[in-house]
Amino acid sequence: MKKIFTSLLFATLITLTGCGTSSKVPLTGRTQRLLVSDAQVLSLSSEQYTSYMKTAKASTDKKNTEMVKRVGQKLATAVEKYLTANGYAEDVKNFSWEFNLVQDATANAFCMPGGKIVVYEGLLPITKDESSLAIVLGHEIAHAVARHSAEQLTSQLKAQYGAQAANYILGAVGGGQWQQIGNAAFSFGSNSLLRKFSRSNESEADYMGLVFAAMAGYNPAVAVDFWQRMASNSSSSTPEFFSDHPSDATRIANIQRWLPEAQKYYTGTSK
Repeated sequence: MKKIFTSLLFATLITLTGCGTSSKVPLTGRTQRLLVSDAQVLSLSSEQYTSYMKTAKASTDKKNTEMVKRVGQKLATAVEKYLTANGYAEDVKNFSWEFNLVQDATANAFCMPGGKIVVYEGLLPITKDESSLAIVLGHEIAHAVARHSAEQLTSQLKAQYGAQAANYILGAVGGGQWQQIGNAAFSFGSNSLLRKFSRSNESEADYMGLVFAAMAGYNPAVAVDFWQRMASNSSSSTPEFFSDHPSDATRIANIQRWLPEAQKYYTGTSK
């Protein structure tokens, strides 16, 4: 009976890995296989976003609020134009853009699937200008365009099935102590990949965001100075291996390497 059950668990894993839809990430061309649909992700996103906005306090700074919305909309327009012209017109239907500035002293921003983007007031003293803000918003928009949330949900589904298989097998061959050790090892291995976005997702968003900012007419070269300011503002000493973001040095080096490509999209029409 144990052999049959174990075989079924592995069969489930194989089936789970082989199922889903396959698509290409815009700009990078990376192939991703997703086990969740856009409709499922957008439904979850809408619930979480609505819940968050009920408790968040909108910024009372009219000038900065208008700036966030203006820069965000210019990026959204450029991104939709690119997607439509490059075979991703259906993807555009998934976006209903919103750009919000909220009262929070943290230097942060986030994007929900579907194009709901929130910027914290604490980020603006570091961005300093519209071009640097465009780098941030381009990065957040990239997460939505690349379906990174759906990708992470898919990874979590696979990890849950993997945990069930590991749980049973370790318990069958080694008793409770082996099971505890195995669970701890599996948990570390899976959780390091299943944070909000993985390091590979963050790097992909950095590249795509750089290009999106350039498409919208913002000079992508400002990204280097911006991320250097962010690095100076950061108090984190977490090693890159244990972080869900690339290290500051890695991020800046990557951006410098990508700049020649991003500059090809830059028209110089914005600040």
